[in-house]
Amino acid sequence: MTHLAENMMDGLIPFFEVFVLCLNILSIIVLIWGVALAAADFFKSEFQKQDRLMITTNNNLIKNFLGSYILLSLEILIAADIIESIIKPTFQDLFKLASLVVIRTVISYFLHKEIEDAIKDDQIKKDETG
Repeated sequence: MTHLAENMMDGLIPFFEVFVLCLNILSIIVLIWGVALAAADFFKSEFQKQDRLMITTNNNLIKNFLGSYILLSLEILIAADIIESIIKPTFQDLFKLASLVVIRTVISYFLHKEIEDAIKDDQIKKDETG
């Protein structure tokens, strides 16, 4: 029974390797898409007739927006690395996975903090004008 399971797993490894490659490509596409959208928003914001404070506020929103795409891209990479470390576990794969998880956690923490600050700032501005 164990031999049959090993043969099935060996037969599925090429599929999982292709799937991991597709996830890596998807991660790159998500990252490039987020950068393209953020760049478009940045240039749109820069060429509008606004005061510098409003432009700075818009830039912070764009940065948070881009950060969400970076996080999504990292999440996809982590999923790919988890699958890769299962199908061919090496110390290097596990180290890479741990590094990505730490990076993602740090980015997520600070992005969440910045979003909360932006919401608080927006609420203060609404209270002052309203």
